[in-house]
Amino acid sequence: MTEIVMDQTPPILQGPSDKERKYDRQLRLWAASGQAALESANILLVNSGAGTVGVETLKNLILPGIGRFVIHDNALVDEADLGVNFFLDDSCYGKPRAQCLASLLGELNPEVDGDWSPKTKDDSLGSLLKKSPLLTAIMYTYPINHVELESLEHYSKEHKTPLIAIHSTGFYSYFTIRLPGTFPIVDTHPDETATTDLRLLSPWPELVEFAKTMTKDIDGLDNSEHGHLPYVVILLHYLDQWKATHNGTYPSTYKEKTEFRQLVRDAARTDNPEGGEENFDEAAAAVLKTVAPFSLPSGLKEVFEYEHKGPIQERSTFWIIADAVKVFYTKHGSLPLPGNVPDMKAQSKVYVQLQNIYKAKARQDAAEVLQTAQAIAGTGREVDPAEVDLFCKNAAFVKLINVEGGGDTAPLGSKERLQQVLRQEMANDQVAEMTLQPMSLFPVYLALRGLALCGNASADKKQIVEAVKGLLSDESLNDEYDSLIEKLGNVAEDLARAEYGELHNISALTGGMVAQEMIKIITKQYIPIDNTCVFDGIRSRTQVFHV
Repeated sequence: MTEIVMDQTPPILQGPSDKERKYDRQLRLWAASGQAALESANILLVNSGAGTVGVETLKNLILPGIGRFVIHDNALVDEADLGVNFFLDDSCYGKPRAQCLASLLGELNPEVDGDWSPKTKDDSLGSLLKKSPLLTAIMYTYPINHVELESLEHYSKEHKTPLIAIHSTGFYSYFTIRLPGTFPIVDTHPDETATTDLRLLSPWPELVEFAKTMTKDIDGLDNSEHGHLPYVVILLHYLDQWKATHNGTYPSTYKEKTEFRQLVRDAARTDNPEGGEENFDEAAAAVLKTVAPFSLPSGLKEVFEYEHKGPIQERSTFWIIADAVKVFYTKHGSLPLPGNVPDMKAQSKVYVQLQNIYKAKARQDAAEVLQTAQAIAGTGREVDPAEVDLFCKNAAFVKLINVEGGGDTAPLGSKERLQQVLRQEMANDQVAEMTLQPMSLFPVYLALRGLALCGNASADKKQIVEAVKGLLSDESLNDEYDSLIEKLGNVAEDLARAEYGELHNISALTGGMVAQEMIKIITKQYIPIDNTCVFDGIRSRTQVFHV
C-alpha cells in the first residue's frame, strides 16, 4: 500500500524589516549598534550668517536617521537666503528661518523629531540649553554672537558634549571638532587583511598539534591532499625545519626571510597536472607579513601609557578593559588573539577545524581579559562581555583622539599652539616649494579665523590681515611674516570680496564632510579627524591640522 505524505507548510521566512530595508546600506557600515546610537542622538544647530553650511550638515544627519534635532536661528528669511539655501522657498520669505528650515528638513525623514527656536522674543539660546534634553553634539556656524559662543562652550564643558565650529565663506571653509577630553575609539574598522594575526612564531599547543598531525607524513600525501594543506600548516611545518638547522631561531632578517620563502617555494610539487600548488604560493606570499615577531602598535602603546585626568575617566569601562588588556600583555607578551582566519586554499572540513582552533583561543583570551577587568572594576559593577570581545578583537587598532601632547607641545586652542603649527607649516612650505608639492592651507584657516574676529561682512583685506596678526602676536614670528602675509593677503582678498556670503556647492560639500565626522563621533566607530579640517574650493584640496 502506498503511503501518502501530506505536504507541510514551510516555515515563514522573516525578511528584513522596513527600517532595515530603509537603512540597508548604512547598516553595512556601522551595524545595528551604530544605528541605535544615531537614533538616540540629539543635535543642536546654532545657525547664523548665510546659514547654509550648518543646514547642509544637518541634512546629512537627518537622512541616516538621528533621533532629534533643534535649530536655533534668530534670522528672518530674506531674498539672499532664497538664493543660496536649498531648503527655503518663496513662501518662507519674512518668516523665522529656523521654523522654515526645521519644517522642510523634517520632510526628509519623518522618523526624525525636529524643533526650532526662538519661538518668542523671550526665547534665548541660554534658556534653550537649560530646558533641552541632554545634547549629543552641538554645531555652530560663523559669524556667531560672542555671548552665545560662551554659552555653548560652558554647556560643552559642563556636560562633556562635542562642540563643532563650522565656517564657510566664498570658496573656502573649515570646521573644528572640540571633543570633551580624550576620546577613545575601539571599533576603528581597520582593513580586514591588517587584522590577520596567525601567531606563527608563538603557536599554542592546539595549533601545534593540528599542524603536526597534518604534516607528519607530508611527503607521503597524495597530490590532492598535499595541494590542499592550509598555508598556516605549511609555514608552521617549515618553520620547525628552519629552527632545527638554525640553532632554534626563526628567520628574522630580510635575507633570512627571503631564504625561508624560497625553501617553501621549493617544497611545492610541480609534477602534478597544474604544474604547481596554489597553497604553497599562498604560503610563500605570506612569509614577510606573518613570519614577524610581535611589536606593540603605537596606538595601543599610547593607551597603555596614558595618564588619567581624574577618577571619573579612570573608572570608565574603556579604561578598565584597557588596563585588563595591559595586564594580559605584560603576562603573555602578546595581545588577545582576534581569532579571524584569512581565506586560503584548503578542504572545507580542514578549514573549519582551523577556524575553530583560532576562535577557541580567541574566546579563551577574551575570557581571561574579562576576568581581569571584572577584578579591576570590583564588586557591584559588571563589565559587559560584548565590550571586552570587541576590545580584544580590535586591540591592535585602538585609537585615542584629542590627546593633549606633552613636552614642548602647547595646549590645544591656545595662541602658542597656533604659533607652533604656523612655524611647522612655513618650514614644510619651504621644502614643498623645492619639490613642487602643494603648499599648506594653514593661511586659509588663519584668514577665516581673522574674518571671524572682524565680526562684520564689510571687513576688507587689510582688516582681516591685521586681525590675524593680532591672533598670532609674537615677535618670534617676524621671520615668517613676509611669506605668510603674501599668502594671507591672497586669501583675505577673496574672503573680503565674498562679504561673508556662502557658495552653495562649497557649503554642501563641507556639510557632507562635517556630517561624516559627526557620525563617527556619535557611533564611536571609524577614526574622526583630529581636530581641524580646512577646504580650499579653488584648488579642491583639504588639509587637517591639530590646533
